Amino acid sequence: MLGAMTTRRRVGTFPQPDQRLPAVKQSKPVPHAFVLEAMGALKLETRRMFGSLAVYVGNKIVLILRDRPGDPADNGVWIATTEEHHLSLRRELPNMRSIQLFGKPVTHWQVLPADAPDFEEAALRACELILARDARIGKVPASRRISPSKKASQRAGKGRA
Repeated sequence: MLGAMTTRRRVGTFPQPDQRLPAVKQSKPVPHAFVLEAMGALKLETRRMFGSLAVYVGNKIVLILRDRPGDPADNGVWIATTEEHHLSLRRELPNMRSIQLFGKPVTHWQVLPADAPDFEEAALRACELILARDARIGKVPASRRISPSKKASQRAGKGRA
């Protein structure tokens, strides 16, 4: 009896040959993709952010990969760190500097400029530090932090069956 059943097809759902299809937004290429390849051993998460690509390891943002032709001053690999680590990181990454885009002389975010002569070598060194879980690199963004009240409610809920 099932063999006797027929299926119906919808008619007229496809555009006619002379109709234009809407433009499909193309995905942007990954800037400085070699950085992601170098950290392939880690479980990474990436997100588009401010026209760049943010790289997360667990709940920490570690890098932003930036290549914006119209505004090249801070193109390169941005490193999430704090001011207390600048000096020690600069010993390993000599061309690292604060991001100019923010208009402050010193910023927590540091950049390995894409136009530096040692850019690829420095970016790969930063990847090695991240792979080694160097505590100087990476910050938990405010949106991913757990508030003290939420922590307390989570702890209180663990003891219940």
